[in-house]
Amino acid sequence: MPAVHEISMTLHDGMHFEADTGDGVNIHMDSDESVGGHGLGARPQKVLLAALAGCSSMDVISILRKKRQEVTGLDVKVRGEKAEDYPRVYTRIDLHYIVTGKEIDPEAVARSIELSMTKYCSVAGQLHASVPIHTSYEIVSV
Repeated sequence: MPAVHEISMTLHDGMHFEADTGDGVNIHMDSDESVGGHGLGARPQKVLLAALAGCSSMDVISILRKKRQEVTGLDVKVRGEKAEDYPRVYTRIDLHYIVTGKEIDPEAVARSIELSMTKYCSVAGQLHASVPIHTSYEIVSV
């Protein structure tokens, strides 16, 4: 039986919505004041970028740990370029991974990112058909 995810979205006021994920975690979304928002939550397209970074980060850290890399930190910076015309979709997404640790193998980092983007990250898999996703990384030794 296929997995099914269900989310409930509720309007609070103006353009402020709350998504109940069913996992005990709620996500607030809102828009700019110029279009009726109050700045009480993240913008939906930014949540999409956060979902991509979160999904891939979990993959990368898991793979690096399995490769017995001594990772003490992982940060991901995401940049999305948007089209000027509506629906103003992302036309390019860049993810830059900053891996901190002791004696981190660059090949292990590169392979972990590749596996996340091509095999494990469902968000990346969903987005690949519509937007190019580019990755880069740096290693910070401690």
